[in-house]
Amino acid sequence: MSTRLRQPIVAVLGHVDHGKTSLLDKMRGTIVAVREAGGITQHIGASLFPLEAVVETCKALLGEIKIEKLKVPGLLFIDTPGHAAFANLRKRGGSVADLAILVVDIINGVQEQTRESIQLLKSRRTPFVVAANKIDLIMGWKPSGVTPFSKAFESQSRIAQEELEKRIYNLIGELSFFGFKADLYTRIKDFTKTLAIIPVSAKTGEGIPDLLLVLLGLAQSFMQERLLISSAVGEGVVLEVMEESGIGHTVNVILSDGILKVGDRIGLMGIDGPFSTRVKALLMPKPLDEMRDPRDRFKRVDEVEAAVGVKVVAEGLEKCLAGSPLYVIPSQDMESEILEKIKNEIGEFMITTDKIGLVLKADTLGSLEAATLYLHEKGIPVRRADIGEISKRDIVEAEIVRLKNEFLGAILAFNVRVEPDLETEANNRGIRIFKDSVLFRLVNSYIEWVEKETSARKLKAFESLVKPGKIKIMEGYVFRRSEPAIVGVEVLAGIIKPKYPLMNVKGKVVGTISQIQDKGQSIHEAGAGLKVAISMKEPVVGRHVREGEILYTSIPEQDARMLLKEYYDMLDESSKKALQEIVEIRRRVNPLWAR
Repeated sequence: MSTRLRQPIVAVLGHVDHGKTSLLDKMRGTIVAVREAGGITQHIGASLFPLEAVVETCKALLGEIKIEKLKVPGLLFIDTPGHAAFANLRKRGGSVADLAILVVDIINGVQEQTRESIQLLKSRRTPFVVAANKIDLIMGWKPSGVTPFSKAFESQSRIAQEELEKRIYNLIGELSFFGFKADLYTRIKDFTKTLAIIPVSAKTGEGIPDLLLVLLGLAQSFMQERLLISSAVGEGVVLEVMEESGIGHTVNVILSDGILKVGDRIGLMGIDGPFSTRVKALLMPKPLDEMRDPRDRFKRVDEVEAAVGVKVVAEGLEKCLAGSPLYVIPSQDMESEILEKIKNEIGEFMITTDKIGLVLKADTLGSLEAATLYLHEKGIPVRRADIGEISKRDIVEAEIVRLKNEFLGAILAFNVRVEPDLETEANNRGIRIFKDSVLFRLVNSYIEWVEKETSARKLKAFESLVKPGKIKIMEGYVFRRSEPAIVGVEVLAGIIKPKYPLMNVKGKVVGTISQIQDKGQSIHEAGAGLKVAISMKEPVVGRHVREGEILYTSIPEQDARMLLKEYYDMLDESSKKALQEIVEIRRRVNPLWAR
């Protein structure tokens, strides 16, 4: 077994326009400018930064550290910025990425995709640092090029320094909402307990050496065991499935362990399940300074060793799924075992999981896993989770669920197309389809819809119930004694409405309100504090009801039970008080009333 360390694989995540691509480009440009030996590989899904070039960039910060003490051979950056790429880079129990950079615009702070990226990092248990980008936009900031942050900070005016400190403080507060204790990296004593914030400018270069050094230091100090190449047998993950002119379908692979050779048989996950194929060619992009000639972008190699990004050419790759694990099959008798391993590894996210639940469709395996985990964390069950565009079968599945639970009979489409005719069919069957390319936003739009519909229905049901009310017949305000009796009343608590029956303090129903008038105008209800006239056909004033008497709305027992158990929080304080008095009156006769 080899004891060689591989490069840590570093993913870059963050909200759109916060500078992920610019940061990678700036780091690449810096490394190319200072490197003395070794190439920098790109355009295969990864950029390989040799240790010598990283050290040269960081030498102003390295101080007494000798290069001999650094055993990590460099850094491999995933060169497809964004959460989707990271979502694909998964393996059993975590992520293929060893570390991550969460890029946050220091001016705008945490945004939608920042939250989604944090969710992915937490679900994969991936250590990460925060690159607080765009410090060049801080008011009064004077750029000083690719320099250590502390040196750049010292050269700023007091106003610029204070403004940056304020922004860092705000970012620390935002990260605390996600359960992270964070601080400026220069103030951290224990990097295992505190999330490092590294101020950078992807535009001008300040803080780039600090970011590279912190990543190198974290890998060197805490990840040596993880970075050991443990096997000669290649293992990795498919980042993208691409069709190359003159070659056909290929897969861009991040090889995270072992060796991959031309002629190796490999196992992958396809649309119809696991399959195997033989590697016909391995293509590596030429180093950055050799890529000016677009006619010869790749060079053929016989084998590659982890960690590296490589393009694999083989038959049948058009059916491969992005995010699929890749395993070298060392012998023919192990093929069925490895294909079964692939099936088990990702099958849990592509099968029916709950009898009653949503239908979830996503573009890649990684996206599907992230979405399934996120929904389960929110307590939302998933009936069917699958890759690809929405089909008629998905609509049928959702319709089956809708018959039992209207809110779960819906489809969530994450980053996939929905054919217009299928969307029309779904609408005709009462199936809601939610579409978005941002997971956080997609799930939130579904949750908001459920909450809105639930509230509307709850309000409708609440409105249909007879509400508690308490009135007093005012002395001297009897306008008619019978058929109908018309009296002036003061509403002491709750509300009264036409068609509400009224009872006395003994629980006897004395009549039903026919009409309510205020200053000669009919009104549909009267609340606490109002003095109005009401008419009732049944009672005779002086015989059934009297001046100065207290009356209550006679609430049906089922309505009272619902008000007590499900809608009590929707009643105002005076209505709650009136309801309690009504319940006491009723329970004097029947102790079990409305229980």
